[in-house]
Amino acid sequence: MRYAVIGQRAALMLATVLLAGCVTVPDAIKGHSATPQDDLVRVMNAPQLYVGQESRFGGKVVKVSNLNGKTRLEIAAQPLDEGARPTLGAASNGRLYADINGFVDPVDVNQQMVTVVGTIRGTEKGQIGEASYNYLVIDVSGYQRWRVSQQVVMPPQPMDPWIWYGPTRHRHGYWGPNPWYGFNMGAPAQVQTFLTE
Repeated sequence: MRYAVIGQRAALMLATVLLAGCVTVPDAIKGHSATPQDDLVRVMNAPQLYVGQESRFGGKVVKVSNLNGKTRLEIAAQPLDEGARPTLGAASNGRLYADINGFVDPVDVNQQMVTVVGTIRGTEKGQIGEASYNYLVIDVSGYQRWRVSQQVVMPPQPMDPWIWYGPTRHRHGYWGPNPWYGFNMGAPAQVQTFLTE
């Protein structure tokens, strides 16, 4: 009985690990390059070297400007994970302008987490508050808006304080103390926050 419970829990944990390992980049932001530029700090150190190259950046949209024939997103960029999702809680590593052809309603993207893929056009001077700032500008070919989701993760539950050690050919079964009793007893549930499509 004890081994069956442990086996079920181990199988559940293994399935969770395997599913987490199957992270893929959504089609909208895959792009055409096998390795699009995604290190904003490196690109901003010498932006002229990267003009015309494909890039993929993500983060929080802090401003949306609807211009004639395009929509400009100002993004506070964050590092991306293996699924091209911005890393929640990571500090911004810079700002960029992402120009999307056509109209995008600010209601749909303002203050949202996004990932954009597109060609680096160069830099443009702008301002953050009263400070001058040099923005990287990319022409967007695809973008993904992420939803922030949460789930409650329960700690492993303790097993019964007494377990039955089953009979064998040489002896009868007996009751004995469970060495796992009390493991994580009273541990609080945790809330995990993550991004989904």
